[in-house]
Amino acid sequence: MKTFDVYPLFNVEIEKGIGCRTYDKQGVEYLDLYGGHAVISVGHSHPFFVQKLTNQVEKLIFYSNSVINKFQEELAEKLGKLSGYDDYSLFLVNSGAEANENALKLASFHNGKKKIIAFEKSFHGRTSAAVKVTDNPKIVAPINDGFEVEFLPLNDIERVKKSLQHQDVCAVIIEGIQGVGGIKIPEVRFLKELSTVCKATGALLILDEIQSGYGRSGKFFAHQYAGIRPDLITVAKGMGNGYPIGGVLISPIFKASHGILGTTFGGNHLACVAAIAVLDIMKAENLINNAQKVGDFLIAELKKLPQIKEVRGLGLMIGLEFDYPVKEIRNKLLFEQKVFTGATGTHIIRLLPPLCLSMNDAKLFIDKLRSVL
Repeated sequence: MKTFDVYPLFNVEIEKGIGCRTYDKQGVEYLDLYGGHAVISVGHSHPFFVQKLTNQVEKLIFYSNSVINKFQEELAEKLGKLSGYDDYSLFLVNSGAEANENALKLASFHNGKKKIIAFEKSFHGRTSAAVKVTDNPKIVAPINDGFEVEFLPLNDIERVKKSLQHQDVCAVIIEGIQGVGGIKIPEVRFLKELSTVCKATGALLILDEIQSGYGRSGKFFAHQYAGIRPDLITVAKGMGNGYPIGGVLISPIFKASHGILGTTFGGNHLACVAAIAVLDIMKAENLINNAQKVGDFLIAELKKLPQIKEVRGLGLMIGLEFDYPVKEIRNKLLFEQKVFTGATGTHIIRLLPPLCLSMNDAKLFIDKLRSVL
C-alpha cells in the first residue's frame, strides 16, 4: 500500500526538532518559521512538555469519557484562567475541523436554525459540516446536516446586517485572523458591530481561533483586540504543541445535557496532559508577550523591504504578499538559507513560528530573507 498523494512534498526528511530549530536525517539545521501550520506553540521537544508526556505514557494513554478524567478538569480550569474565559465551558475533540463541526451543531441545537454566514476566503476545516474556502461572494453552499452557508465580504457590516435582518441565521462564523485566506484581519469596528447585530437578531457568533488563537496574535485570542465575547470559540493547532487536540469554548447561555455531543478520542488523558503542559509553559515563559514583542519587530522590519507588496499580521501570525508567485523565494529560503516558511495561495508567504521565537532568530530570518530577495 502507498500513501494517498494529496500533499506536495519538499525533498527534506525532518528527524528531530529543538525550540525553533529542526534537523533533517543528514543533521542539517533549519530555522522553523512555520511550526507545521501554527501547531508548534512552545517549541519543538520542550523538555517540560516531553517529560510530562513521557510520564503519562507510562501510566495511561487513553480511556473513554465514561469515567472521571481529572486532566480534563485541570485543562478547563487553566485554559479558562489564561484566556480570560473562566466562566465558559469546554468540550474537547481532536482537531480544528471537529471543533467547528461541534460548534455549528451546538448553535443549531440552541436556536433551531440551519443557515450559516461565513466570509470570503474563510477556511474552517475539512469535515462534512465545516465551511470551505470560496472566492465567490454570491455562492450559497449546501453542506451536511442540512446547513446552508452564505459567504459575504469580510469587513462589510452592511452586507451582514442585510443577511441577518430576516432573523433566520443560526450562526456567523469568522476567523480571528484569516489563515488560509491570506492573513486578513477583521477590523475592530467590524467585529464590535458584528457582535452587536448577532445579539440583536438571535444569530450566534462563532470565533474560529484555531490558527489565530493560543497566544499567536499577541493576545490569547485575536478577537480580544476588539473586546468582544463570542458565544462559541473553537481552538486546536497550538493547543497540544503537535499532539492532536481541539476544543470548543462554550458560553454560559448554552445548557449541557447528556448525549447532546459526543466523541471517542476527544479529551483523552495524553492529549489533556499535552495541552496542560502547553499552558504551563506559556504562562511560565510569558510566551504571549513574547509573540507580541517579536512579532511587532518582525512586522516593522519586513515593511522596510521594498520587494514586499504588503505585510499583514498580528504577533507571530504574519503574511508577506508579493506581486509575483513566491515559490522560488520559498525554495531558496529552504534549500539555500535553511529556513522553513509557509504559503497561502501563490503570492503570499505565511510565517507561523513557535511562540518562543527569539529576537535574535527574528533578526536572522530578516537577514536570510533580505539575502534571497
